Amino acid sequence: MSVHMGKALWLIVFWSVFVWSAVAPHDYFTWFLEVVPALIGFVVLAATHQRFRLTGLVYALVLVHCVILMVGGHYTYAEVPLFDYLRDLVGGERNNYDKLGHFAQGFVPAMIAREIVIRKRIVNGSWWQAFFVVSFCLAFSAFYELIEWWVALASGEGAEAFLGMQGYAWDTQSDMAYALLGAIISVVALRRIHDKQLRRFAT
Repeated sequence: MSVHMGKALWLIVFWSVFVWSAVAPHDYFTWFLEVVPALIGFVVLAATHQRFRLTGLVYALVLVHCVILMVGGHYTYAEVPLFDYLRDLVGGERNNYDKLGHFAQGFVPAMIAREIVIRKRIVNGSWWQAFFVVSFCLAFSAFYELIEWWVALASGEGAEAFLGMQGYAWDTQSDMAYALLGAIISVVALRRIHDKQLRRFAT
């Protein structure tokens, strides 16, 4: 697939899912809170595409993460139908789509951070790079939990669907644990394919 075809497909998927998510969502306040990170990501990628083009792997991962955010925005993270079905199938007590979202919150930024760290030569040595990337993702996840807290304080009950705690007392800690797990798995599982794609940027 050519670069232009890949870019066109990326844009088609992104905006198609975005429009779908905006049509009669559970409520527009939650939808807005959930899709804003995807829109910010789109703006950043568009602004940096020419001067700092990323690998195809990272662009694909970002798209998947955006889709996860937009699906969560449409239904709310506590009411995604597929995960209701999975909950009932295994006899669970909560819809765990939010855990998929937080796993992706570590899995995807890990590759973004890794690419920047390697190409900008911010940290040397593969082990130190991995340590930095995983630490960054955990810090990013913790900061996002702070954002959720601030939103909850500012909007009161209106943020309940955004938080998606579903009565789970340790939701914040488990969210960060899933992000940490996602970052570790990403660095370990995708390192070789990422390195292969990064060779095209080697000077």
